[in-house]
Amino acid sequence: MNVDARELQTNETDDRGRIYLGTEYANKRVTIAVVDVENDQPDERDLAAAYRDASESAESLAEEWGDTSEDAWSELPE
Repeated sequence: MNVDARELQTNETDDRGRIYLGTEYANKRVTIAVVDVENDQPDERDLAAAYRDASESAESLAEEWGDTSEDAWSELPE
């Protein structure tokens, strides 16, 4: 089977993995080939790394805030 590259289509599936082909294919036999699959959601390792980075940043910000807060309170007149 020869396929013209101009005839290739890229479609997205719904949450159940289905693709709507369109009414022009109604009551016709179609042959579908999956050429490539892209995951549009982040990898679990990427999510874990981002969570660690955010956690470390939050800890650092909390420490900085604590130091700044202590300085501010110590400069207030009693």
